Amino acid sequence: MIMRKSKPASSHRIALALAGGGPMGAIYEIGALCALEDALTGINFTQLNHYVGVSAGGFIAASMANGLTPRKLCGSFIENNSPASDVFDPAWLMMPAYDEFARRAIMLPGLMMAAFWELAVKRKSITHALERFSPGLPTGIFSNEEIHRRLSAQFSLPGRTNDFRQLKTKLTLVATHLDSGESAPFGQPGWDHVPISRAVQASSALPGLFPPVEIDDKYYVDGALKKTMHASVALDDGMDLVICLNPIVPFDASIDDSRVQSRRIPKIIDGGLPSVLSQTFRSMIHSRMELGMKHYEKAYPHTDIVLIEPDRRDAELYLANTFSYSNRRHLAEHAYQQTMSLLRSGTLTEKLARHGVHLRAGVLADHKRVLLDQAAYTPRTRLGRAVHELHAVLDDLQACSPSLIPAGLGLGYSQANMTR
Repeated sequence: MIMRKSKPASSHRIALALAGGGPMGAIYEIGALCALEDALTGINFTQLNHYVGVSAGGFIAASMANGLTPRKLCGSFIENNSPASDVFDPAWLMMPAYDEFARRAIMLPGLMMAAFWELAVKRKSITHALERFSPGLPTGIFSNEEIHRRLSAQFSLPGRTNDFRQLKTKLTLVATHLDSGESAPFGQPGWDHVPISRAVQASSALPGLFPPVEIDDKYYVDGALKKTMHASVALDDGMDLVICLNPIVPFDASIDDSRVQSRRIPKIIDGGLPSVLSQTFRSMIHSRMELGMKHYEKAYPHTDIVLIEPDRRDAELYLANTFSYSNRRHLAEHAYQQTMSLLRSGTLTEKLARHGVHLRAGVLADHKRVLLDQAAYTPRTRLGRAVHELHAVLDDLQACSPSLIPAGLGLGYSQANMTR
C-alpha cells in the first residue's frame, strides 16, 4: 500500500479527465460536475491544472478551461437559458452533411465507368464491380462543422480564447489520426496551433455519424477509438489528483434490485438489435477503460485517481435516447442526485481530503437539494424559448414515429418496454 504524504493545499496539482458518450454523456457529465461543484470545497473547477477531454467530454473540458463553470454549462447545454452566444443545442449536430454528400456524388460518374469496365471488359463478378462504388459512399451522415463554428464564436468572446497557447491552464483534446490510428493530443506542444474549436470537432467526429475532420492535410476522428478517457495525458504531467468522469457503462439487468424494480429490464435481448448493439458497445468501451485504470494505479502509484460513473444497475441512463430532447433536464438532475449519493457514501472522502478537497456537510445533508426546478421551468431568453418550442415539436414527432428522430447508441428500450 502506497502511503501518500499530505501537501500544502496550494501545492496540489489537480486534473479533470472527461470521457465521451454523445449528447447523453455530456448531459451526465454536466450534472455530475454541478454536484461536485456544490458539494466540494477546496477546489475550483475552472482553475484546475490540466483538463483532458475526449469526444463529448472535449466540449466540456474546453469550456471549463475557458472559465465556464458547471452551472454555466448547465444553462448553456441543458436549459438554453444562457445568453444567445453561449447556447449550444445538440439538435445542431443533426444537420445533414451536404458538403460530404456533394463531394462523393461528384465521384459517381467515374466510379460507374470503372464498375462497367470491370464487369463488361474484364469479366469480373458483379460483387467485384460493385466494390468500385465504395469511394462514393459518404463518410458521415451529419455535419460536425457547426461544432467548430459555434464554439469558435463562444471562445472568441472577451475573457476567453480559442487558442490553446493563450489559456491560463493546460487543455488537451484527444482525437485519432485516421491514417495511422495513433492518438493526436491537440493542445500539447506541436499540436497547440490548432484552434480549440476545431480540436473539439475532430475529437468528437464519431466515424459513420460525422465525416473525418481535415487539419493540416490530415484527417482525424473520435479520440475514443484509441482510448476511452486518455487520463494518462494528465498523469504524465505529474498530477497529484485526477478526477475522471465516464458516462458509458454496460447495464446489469441480471440484478433483482428493489430500487430499480419499476424500471427493470427483463433481458437485454428483449430490446432487439439496438439493445444488443448498445450493450456490446458499452461493454467494449468500459472493459477497455477498466484495464486502463488498473494500469494507471500501477504506473502512477503516487497519484490519486477518482473515477465517477453511473451505477451499472441504473436504468435511467441506459434507457435514455442519446439525442434526447424532453429528458435532458431529467437526466441532468438524475446525474446530479446520483453523484450526490456517491459523495454521501464517503468512499471518496479520504482520497479527496489528501489534496485539500473536503465535503460540504451542510450541502450533502440537504436531501431535498436539486439541480433544476423541474416544475417552474421557463426559458429566460428569447432563443431559449424558441429552442424549447422546437424541442416540444420534435418530442411530438418522436412520439408519433420514433424513427423520425435518430436514437443513437444510447437507446436500449422504448418507454413501453421498460415497465413491462
